[in-house]
Amino acid sequence: MPFWEYISVILYIVYLVLAIYASGVIIYQKSDPVKSLSWIIVILLLPYIGLVLYLLFGQNFRKSKLYNRKGVRDERVRRIIANNQLKQIKSDSSFLPQSLRKFEKLINLNLKSSRSILGVNTSIELYFTGKDALEAMYESIEKATKHIHLQSYIIEDDTIGNRFKNILIKKAKEGVEVRVIYDDVGCWGLSSEYKNDMLLNGVELLSFSPARFITPTSKVNYRNHRKILVIDGLIGFLGGVNLADRYYSGGNFQEWRDTHMKLSGESVAALQSSFLLDRYFIINQQFKRRKKYYPIPVKEDFDLENSNEHIYSQIITSGPDSDWAGIMQCYFTAITYAKKEIFIVTPYFTPNESILNAMKTAAMGGVEVSLMLSEKSDTSIAHWCTMSYAAELLEAGVKVYLFKKGFIHSKVISIDGEFCIIGSANMDNRSLEHNFEITAIIYNSNFAKEVEEQFRKDQTECRTLASSKWARRSVKNQMKEALARLLSPLI
Repeated sequence: MPFWEYISVILYIVYLVLAIYASGVIIYQKSDPVKSLSWIIVILLLPYIGLVLYLLFGQNFRKSKLYNRKGVRDERVRRIIANNQLKQIKSDSSFLPQSLRKFEKLINLNLKSSRSILGVNTSIELYFTGKDALEAMYESIEKATKHIHLQSYIIEDDTIGNRFKNILIKKAKEGVEVRVIYDDVGCWGLSSEYKNDMLLNGVELLSFSPARFITPTSKVNYRNHRKILVIDGLIGFLGGVNLADRYYSGGNFQEWRDTHMKLSGESVAALQSSFLLDRYFIINQQFKRRKKYYPIPVKEDFDLENSNEHIYSQIITSGPDSDWAGIMQCYFTAITYAKKEIFIVTPYFTPNESILNAMKTAAMGGVEVSLMLSEKSDTSIAHWCTMSYAAELLEAGVKVYLFKKGFIHSKVISIDGEFCIIGSANMDNRSLEHNFEITAIIYNSNFAKEVEEQFRKDQTECRTLASSKWARRSVKNQMKEALARLLSPLI
């Protein structure tokens, strides 16, 4: 046998052994059968390449020590407070004000799944464009006197990116503690000059989970998609807006729409805790829980008096560091709560079976379910995968709207005009299963109605899908949808 044929046989045998071992690991993990079978098919039908793809994108690190933060002070405090709230809700009927008692099931779920402390806030502001959100963030940074904690999935070396870089450097020179966390994959193209400029001028700049494709346990599939800004521990921002020109001016789209929020009150501590926990993961260093970073007392027994001036919310985090898919469970439970109307806005829609069935069941049960997507997307595969769900949604009675004016990047749910959810998590497999995400659920009808009013305004810029017309779409498009749908468990 020629030498190269001998080497090929050896390599193929090694590959078969590794492929069988990987398939066994996938089966042993007892994950979603469709996703597991998809990966096994990829590994077996794409020799070598399939195994590499699985190592890079398919491993499940949830509950593993790789992302374990158990024992970290902030995590321990959050767990204690969440457990105390659960006990008080169960033992003291007066703990929850009258306006919140109908949400007890949802509040309990969030406390258990992601230790989302129920907080009282003095003010919340919603922004429905990236431009408005970025201006508000900039103004708040200008007023910082103690510290600025900024976290973004994407930071670009463009006009907006440099505008924020310059103000952060300015505040650092004034003596304000400035810390920035960016995701290594989201900021893949960020220049060394940009980073060094911040580092050399007193800004702590940290890269979350650097992706190295050559390592067997590459974490490229687990990205930090959170967008957080905390000013002096008193003001917090979260939502879908990154630091890049397209979020401000639209980029290649006529308009780049997004939803972001600013809050003041006890829930800012949850944003602070999330930021500092992510910082701990990067450099294995934790701060003492000082008043400097937590100026608003986080008490074990909140004074949840029944007052219309108070805005109650929970900040929900999820990712491979959490025991449960907290945001997915929150989405599912919120949808099942609805009695009249559900409004959902998401740029990417590749839900798991639980979310998909919850939406279809609600619509078939008489709830008006409205879903807004972008007519054109920034990612072709994600777009065709999203559109592959349209037919079954329409058949179940879900109303599907395609935003024509530009790209809609908002991640929003509103239920019955009573509560709403705003954050960084798309309604797709990556956000709900793999990424580090953060979202807020606001138990307040004023904000829920504000979200629904914006939805109705945006409807005037939408094309409404009709079942009969959609069924007559081209065979070419149907094939694109079908092929993209095959990849849905993997993207």
